[in-house]
Amino acid sequence: MSKYICFILLFGVVMQVSAQRHEIFDENIASLQVVANSDWQSLPLIQLGKGFVNVSFDDLTHEYHRYMYRLQHCDADWSVSEDLFESEYCEGFASGNTIDDVKESLLTNQLYTHYSLQLPNNRCNITMSGNYKLVVYDDNNYEKPILSACFMVAENVMGVGLNVSSNTDVSINQQHQQVAMELNYNGINVNNPYTQIKTVVLQNSRWDDARWNAPPQYIMPTGLKWEHNRSLIFSAGNEYRKFEILSTDVASMGIEKIRWDGEEFHAYPFVSLPRQNYIYDEDANGAFLLRNSDNADSEFMSDYMNVHFILQSPQRFDSEVYVNGNFTHDSFLPAYRMKYDDATQTYEAIVKLKLGYYSYQFLLVDSQGRVHTVPSEGSFYQTENTYQALVYYREQGGRTDRLVGYRQVSSRQ
Repeated sequence: MSKYICFILLFGVVMQVSAQRHEIFDENIASLQVVANSDWQSLPLIQLGKGFVNVSFDDLTHEYHRYMYRLQHCDADWSVSEDLFESEYCEGFASGNTIDDVKESLLTNQLYTHYSLQLPNNRCNITMSGNYKLVVYDDNNYEKPILSACFMVAENVMGVGLNVSSNTDVSINQQHQQVAMELNYNGINVNNPYTQIKTVVLQNSRWDDARWNAPPQYIMPTGLKWEHNRSLIFSAGNEYRKFEILSTDVASMGIEKIRWDGEEFHAYPFVSLPRQNYIYDEDANGAFLLRNSDNADSEFMSDYMNVHFILQSPQRFDSEVYVNGNFTHDSFLPAYRMKYDDATQTYEAIVKLKLGYYSYQFLLVDSQGRVHTVPSEGSFYQTENTYQALVYYREQGGRTDRLVGYRQVSSRQ
């Protein structure tokens, strides 16, 4: 029993996690996308030796910048693997490479320059699994990055089982969903799972609510098992809201009106009303896809619009309210914070977005930094959510964490 208690204390410690989310440090940078294998609805994750990751962004000017990048391997907690040499995880050059795919916007009101790169490439071939951070900087200022983008490379040498139930220790078929997980070592030598194994479970790829190192109920020579684990109970929430802005002329799905103020375009999604009951509406669980009505050359021929998010709320909350989706990169920055209007009893945020499809939700952030769904959005066990499990392993004497197992499931499977 004492050994099991020790395992919980060690395995269940909340990690001092570095920022995983993509981060933008320059106000002129917008529309950062990190997509693996063209699958825009999934985590940016590829298998070692297979697939590719595309990183793209816009500089909201027509000034050419010689942007360069450096690739950093990170431990499970997203801190840079300081004990590794670049040559250990990259065949070629992990730093000093230029971004050569550059296009100026064409026929758009908002001028911008589109930059894009793909990894691996003929300059840098990734040779080790794990977490990766791509840091982009101007050639004139190496020490001041303009953005960092995160992705993962997995080698599925351990087996991961994952399933979701609405029967939890908190409620049965009401407002929560329970994740169960099983890990099979598949013959890999794990002498000390307390320190060698690290796990992360996500709901809808959201790192702000990640469950790090939930202590398993069963510790076996061949693996670990999590069943009815209170650390893996998630609020079911509600389906994400969604809209499309495909042109500057015609209102598309979820848009009430579009207007031109003489200088910029504005799009108004329908006012978000309280949702008292669950109604299934297929969505992308926070993902977004940049495209236009012609579905051609969307990288450099799609304009920008000021999107007015409006949430009806007779109640003014003590906590801050934010618009959230993959396009916000799980960041709670002033640009995504909603302001309350006492006269209209609504929260509103105006966000400049490129033409495309967007799914989003509204979140509360309290004074302790804890994140909750806005109560008027409702939480229903029927909600379709995707869950992702990541398993990291550090061999005895190893200097970093390898990503050895990955699994994604839907709560409707």
